[in-house]
Amino acid sequence: MTSSITFIGAGNMAQSLIRGLLNTGYPASAITATDPVAAARETLKTLGINVSADNSKALEHADVIVLAVKPQVLGAVLSALDTLRPEQLLVSIAAGVPVASLRNWTCEQQAIVRCMPNTPALLGAGVTALYAAPGVDPRQRTQAEDILKAAGRTLWVDREEALDAVTAVSGSGPAYFFYLMEAMIEAGEALGLDAQTATLLTLETAYGAALMAREGSSTPTTLKENVTSPGGTTERALSILDAAGGRDMIHQALAGAASRSRELAQEFGQS
Repeated sequence: MTSSITFIGAGNMAQSLIRGLLNTGYPASAITATDPVAAARETLKTLGINVSADNSKALEHADVIVLAVKPQVLGAVLSALDTLRPEQLLVSIAAGVPVASLRNWTCEQQAIVRCMPNTPALLGAGVTALYAAPGVDPRQRTQAEDILKAAGRTLWVDREEALDAVTAVSGSGPAYFFYLMEAMIEAGEALGLDAQTATLLTLETAYGAALMAREGSSTPTTLKENVTSPGGTTERALSILDAAGGRDMIHQALAGAASRSRELAQEFGQS
């Protein structure tokens, strides 16, 4: 039996999930999306799904409700729902809002799955970590996973606290790679390449390296060693990065991101 899904919020991530579901053959008639902005509703209406400006009415017959609003307003949105039932599954993609707060705004028995997707999900190339709160049954876990699979790969974590580390590694992760690409393009230009050439070389190298790491059988460490000849150019470059503390800086950066994730959970949870 097809689950009825209601998306509260129709931003980029919600639209990506909806389009992904439709691309897998999920029936449009089983999907509803709400948004206070008429233009957002009109955009989704062209996909054949149901749209509404009334959150409570839209979830009356839903099996799964995907919370796709900004963390700062999630408390107000949930507190205003007067038709929500404990057996309905809440799938939250609102970063930083803990299960305790979600249940405080709903009820202690509410079925909840928290998710941490990342922005490549907008292209169907994301990776999402999911955490199932106590009380979520196997069928509901499958429902949540099937929705997030529409945007890329998925994995489960056993502890909610692990989502802070997930946020640091994959949630914020695309920005780290963009940062490196940006620096490589700048360095290429400084070495005499024109901007177009430096950009093409950087982006295609990043894409190819990611494919080798993702699709091959070797670890990133082995792949790095394979391209690093003793006394060669790559060894010189990597030795400079190591001498500058590059690896330690990455560790510190991710630790900082995880720490900020914990701080935001407290802030959003009190909103």
